[in-house]
Amino acid sequence: MSYATPPGGLPEQGHALTGTAVFTEAYAFIPAGVQRDIVTSYLPHWDEMRMWVLARPLSGFAETFSHYVVEVEPGGGSDRPEENPEAQSVLFVVSGDIVLENADGRHEMAAGGYAFLPAGHGWRVRNKGKNTAVFHWIRKKYQEVDGLTSPTAFVTSDQQTPPNVMANTDLWSTTRFVEPDDLRHDFHVNIVNFQPGGMIPFEETHVMEHGLYVLEGTARYLLNKDWVEVGPGDYMWLRAFCPQACVATGDGPFRYLLYKDVNRHAAL
Repeated sequence: MSYATPPGGLPEQGHALTGTAVFTEAYAFIPAGVQRDIVTSYLPHWDEMRMWVLARPLSGFAETFSHYVVEVEPGGGSDRPEENPEAQSVLFVVSGDIVLENADGRHEMAAGGYAFLPAGHGWRVRNKGKNTAVFHWIRKKYQEVDGLTSPTAFVTSDQQTPPNVMANTDLWSTTRFVEPDDLRHDFHVNIVNFQPGGMIPFEETHVMEHGLYVLEGTARYLLNKDWVEVGPGDYMWLRAFCPQACVATGDGPFRYLLYKDVNRHAAL
């Protein structure tokens, strides 16, 4: 399996603009071509790292999550990666190798590796390989519910998790790392898969906020009322109730990493 990463670098003077980056009231589209060196950010208590912040809570837009793509050089990492005891995380590795240490032990994670880290769960991460490591880090404040226990940490991978085929078609499937009826979890980070010609055959319009990072392949994606051509490394950030649909357009699979908030009352 192959996974896109931000291109970094800096275009030459006179380089044509992407012409596709946009922020609207309903969605933002952040193409891979604008994920360059000068828009990276850094964090305290990390060594040899930088990150692209693709989504963060914004009042009146998408308010539940942040989404980083983190790049760590050999020897880099952190013994204090998370300062917020209410924040839970998913890590998804797309390039290189990292070592994750938590209460469950030491986990070596390569491309396709997936970890869920509950709120208040201490962890540390290091790149102990010889190449740059890149991983997605998605964070959400945990919403406790009386009578429900908190979810537990786990580590798995894309390769170990069979996709669930959608009804009436074998062209659309979802790689679910958490079962939908596990109500302990208040967010999901899945991989959505389409074979060539696969599609979402209706305008999905629902309460979930979304972050979609294209891992591989191409598609035409409906965002609100706009059809957008998307490809590897592009990012789509949708507020609640933004209509969406897509049609896979390439000769190979179209896959994206998907965040959505689930299983809780709407805040009043």
